[in-house]
Amino acid sequence: MLGRSLALGAALLGLAALEEPALAQGAGEQFLPRLVYRTGAYAPNGIPFANGAADYYTMLNERDGGIGGVKVVMEECETGYATDKGVECYERLKSKGATGAAYVSPLSTGITFALTEKVFSDKIPLLTLGYGRSESRNGAVFPWNFIALGSYWTAADVAIQHIAKELGGMDKLKGKKISLVYHDSPYGKEPIPALQLRAQKNGFEFTAIPVTHPGVEQKSQWLAIRQNRPDYVLLWGWGVMNSVAIQEAAAVAYPRDKMIGVWWSGAEPDVTPAGDKATGYKALLLQHPAGKFAVHADIEKHVYAKGQGVGKDTLGQVLFNRGLIDSMIGSEAIRTAQGKFGKKPLTGEQVRWGFENLNIDAARIKALGFEGMLAPFKFSCADHQGADMARVHQWDGKAWKVISDFYTADRSLLDPLVADAAAKYAAEKKITPECAKS
Repeated sequence: MLGRSLALGAALLGLAALEEPALAQGAGEQFLPRLVYRTGAYAPNGIPFANGAADYYTMLNERDGGIGGVKVVMEECETGYATDKGVECYERLKSKGATGAAYVSPLSTGITFALTEKVFSDKIPLLTLGYGRSESRNGAVFPWNFIALGSYWTAADVAIQHIAKELGGMDKLKGKKISLVYHDSPYGKEPIPALQLRAQKNGFEFTAIPVTHPGVEQKSQWLAIRQNRPDYVLLWGWGVMNSVAIQEAAAVAYPRDKMIGVWWSGAEPDVTPAGDKATGYKALLLQHPAGKFAVHADIEKHVYAKGQGVGKDTLGQVLFNRGLIDSMIGSEAIRTAQGKFGKKPLTGEQVRWGFENLNIDAARIKALGFEGMLAPFKFSCADHQGADMARVHQWDGKAWKVISDFYTADRSLLDPLVADAAAKYAAEKKITPECAKS
């Protein structure tokens, strides 16, 4: 079913479906919709992310009484990663609560594309952590999209930098072959412009190989890879597609240590189904690794010890941790907005101000319990991304091991891409780029 209401706190005990109508949101509560997929082909990846996102807000309610003393009420809506269902969920939830949705986290590039114009008129921020429209970094053109911490152009550039490091320098890329195996959707197509630009600049041969949703059939693609013998394969998959790709690579004897997945292709559900065949496989990190940090101790104390929460069995996994970060960024945007508008339920327009003025420094990261997971970042009207850094980790057969320092994407290469794509969008939609008044 599409609707599942979750009043964080006691009502988050388990994930028993609560039928419509949802629990009434009081005038003193902040409403948050959450688009999830706990069913279908993408559920193995969607579940841990949704768990982390939900348990963080439960922890805030239990430990702090909410955000600035304002209790958070969240309602999940099942999309199955389908764009049409995501739009339906958004329409059903956007006006709930005393002030409507504070922000929306769609967890889908396709849904993000579909909602970009809608949120413009509805004045509701879209938080797209490490996914979505790469050009939405430009907040003057995309005032409601916040592509936090990194775009797919960031990821593409970092992946090429890591390959160059393994080869011995950027000059060693010349004449090499690099293939991209990608989910044939807006998500999978996003890195292609950046990879094409890098290929032109660094002289390597780039080949893009699409895989049809949901990605369970890839034999022809990997036979083509066996024939072409690329030096490296980049994987832009999601859900079952990732583990299938690893197994198909093994079937054609393509070395897994020459594969590098994007940060949505580098979690526990991506490698464990492949067993020993996944050993050596590498993927990008959206800064944070797997493992437990100070914030996890607070969740165990204030949520699980009270018999609440939904993610105890996924605690500390890569995607659980990303869900935590997603909710932390959203909650800190709300907290920042409260500093201007008061400690009360806020509108999406007010929360947008909070996003654009969000500055998470090292001291705040430590205070929030995320030290070791993230580097400092901040947003502005001009920059709705806030960071360009990523690391690489590798599966050793039992766990993920971080194998690189932070890479920073080459802004001199990517900023013109952002500017050009944003300008084309603005011309097409007749948008006059401008920044909100503080």
